[in-house]
Amino acid sequence: MSGRPGVIVPPSVTAARELVEPVLRAAVSRLDPVTARVAAYHLGWADADGRPAPSGGGKALRPALAVLSARAAAAADCLHAAAATELVHAFSLLHDDIMDGDATRRHRRAAWAVFGEPAAILAGDALLALAGELLLEDDCPGHARAARLLAVTVRDLIAGQALDLEFERRDDVTLDECLRMAAGKTGSLIACACSIGAVAVDGPVPLAGALSAFGAEVGLAFQLADDLLGIWGAPAATGKPVLSDLRSRKKSLPIVAALTSGTRAGDRLAALLAAPGPLPEATLRQAAALVEEAGGRAWAEAEAKHRLDAAGRHLAAAGLPPAVHADLLDIARFLTSRGH
Repeated sequence: MSGRPGVIVPPSVTAARELVEPVLRAAVSRLDPVTARVAAYHLGWADADGRPAPSGGGKALRPALAVLSARAAAAADCLHAAAATELVHAFSLLHDDIMDGDATRRHRRAAWAVFGEPAAILAGDALLALAGELLLEDDCPGHARAARLLAVTVRDLIAGQALDLEFERRDDVTLDECLRMAAGKTGSLIACACSIGAVAVDGPVPLAGALSAFGAEVGLAFQLADDLLGIWGAPAATGKPVLSDLRSRKKSLPIVAALTSGTRAGDRLAALLAAPGPLPEATLRQAAALVEEAGGRAWAEAEAKHRLDAAGRHLAAAGLPPAVHADLLDIARFLTSRGH
């Protein structure tokens, strides 16, 4: 299975998706028909008219991490915990697209652009409620701990999103603030996915801690890779127009690194982004060149490698079964090698 041209999804991800998708579909079937239709569209199972979609949904990276997390504790798969992480991820994307005004998601119209903002908001709320419901009715021994972990994760995710929104109104965002935002908005859910399986099966606390630390670093590396794609990624890889983050004046990590570099290029970039009105394509290309000249691209690439190396050290310290260790590293590399 391939997620993008030339990029092969790790086998562990494909296998986890086959295990978890029936649980997800059963959960969504509990919703009222109107909300279920929006959710099914957003999850990639159906088109706007409710007919089965040929793509069949997302890659299920976070459920795969959760399944491997349970196996790290030498336990059977805890599929409700894995499904819950995907439901939270889907909830966050539904709301994120509305807040960012992104009309495209996975190479087709975003749910809010098809069904309207109110319907998409309600679908996101419903998926979040389903996530908690699945965990609380799960028969894994640590289900209550897993539910608490997921609730704290959602709080951290929302805090990161709130910072991201605040940054839109500020011209003085620091790189440390931007890293903290990314840790909440992106890193928290990946850290949760990497540890929730072990928590749900009542695995050792130190093991869950090591897996969470691994996931937090992978999450930051993933965000850095995603931010690089947001400037230099091809539409075939991102599903969005080229230079999209500069077009929206997003305070992404490489852009903030450039803006805070203390260089002439960084100052020129700040002046370009402060101009009123939509930026012409030529100006966007100039801005991308200035991000690179100011060191933003090189910093983001080096920081992503640093975070991935740190993740590997946390994983090595966890003492995992060799197959689980290898599968987790495969997913980490896949997440951070996204075609840029």
